[in-house]
Order: sequence, then C-alpha cells, then structure tokens
Amino acid sequence: MRTLGYSINITLDGCVHHEAGLPPDEGSMRYWAAAMERADALLLGRVTYEMMESAWRRPADGLWPDWMEDWEIPFAEAIDKARKYVVSSTLDGVDWNAELVRGDLGQAVQRLKQEPGEGLWVGGVTLPLALADLGLIDEYEFLVQPVIAGHGPTLLSGLRERIQLELVARHEFGSGAVALRYRPARLAD
Repeated sequence: MRTLGYSINITLDGCVHHEAGLPPDEGSMRYWAAAMERADALLLGRVTYEMMESAWRRPADGLWPDWMEDWEIPFAEAIDKARKYVVSSTLDGVDWNAELVRGDLGQAVQRLKQEPGEGLWVGGVTLPLALADLGLIDEYEFLVQPVIAGHGPTLLSGLRERIQLELVARHEFGSGAVALRYRPARLAD
C-alpha cells in the first residue's frame, strides 16, 4: 500500500499562505525537488493545482522562463513531469499529466493508496484538512520558516480531532528554516 504524505511550508505562527514565509532559496528548492522525485504521484485540490500549474508548467517552447534561477529548475522539472490527481467538483477537465478525481474523497484516495508504488504527496490547505479528518495522511512534513506572519490561513484550521504525531526526521537549512517530518503516533490500547 502506498503512503500519503502531506508537505507544506509554514511560518512559526502556523500560517500556510504560500507568500507568508521566506522566498524559496536553493536549499529549500532542492529539498522539495528531492521529495517530489520520491512520490509516485501528487494529489492536489483545484486551487493548488492551478497555482502550481501557472508557476511550474514547462512552457510550450520547452524553455524555462528567464525569471527562473538555475537551482529552481530541478523542482520545476520534477513537478512538471509528476503524475497528478486533481480533486475538484468545479473543474470540467485537467491536463498537465493530470487526472480529475470526483466522487467520494475517502474511497478515491483509498483506491490510489492501494495502487503499487512508493507514495503519494499532497500539498495545499483545504484538501489536506479533509484528508486528515478522514485519517488518510500517513506522514506530515512541515518546512518551518523563521517568520511570524501574524495573519493568513493556518495549518489544518478546523481539524475535527487532535492528531498526535511522532517526529521521524528533521533537516536544518542555512536560512534558519527547519524541515520536520512526522507520522501519526501509534497510541497504546
């Protein structure tokens, strides 16, 4: 069974808005590119899919834009080529190596997890909350930015039940950011 991992950048005060933390740097982009390379497929909600596509889809001419730094290209290539499943009730269709997921979210994600492979990756804000409430996330990975945003959407805001986690890995960056990876704790009976 494939595992489902949730990864996101977060500020010290829990804000998960993509512009609230530090701008991406070479270390964090290489870290996320490597994480994306390990995933068999990405599971994205409509908003995250559209945001990622507008930033990271390879242009029709095959050339990455001039604004992109050389160290951003491995991430761009990893997300561009990744298999994507898009959860949406409002989109009529998707492309960019993507398939639309409709119907019962829990059943659809269980089917994806049953497929052979190493793992699925989910990002964003709304979809991960629904998946966490369903108990479908097997690993949580937070790249904690040394920033206090003071506003914006917060991590898993509205979660129905507390999820106790066990730290399984950490990685420190020169920027002061820290990547923390957790799994749901196995509670004693």
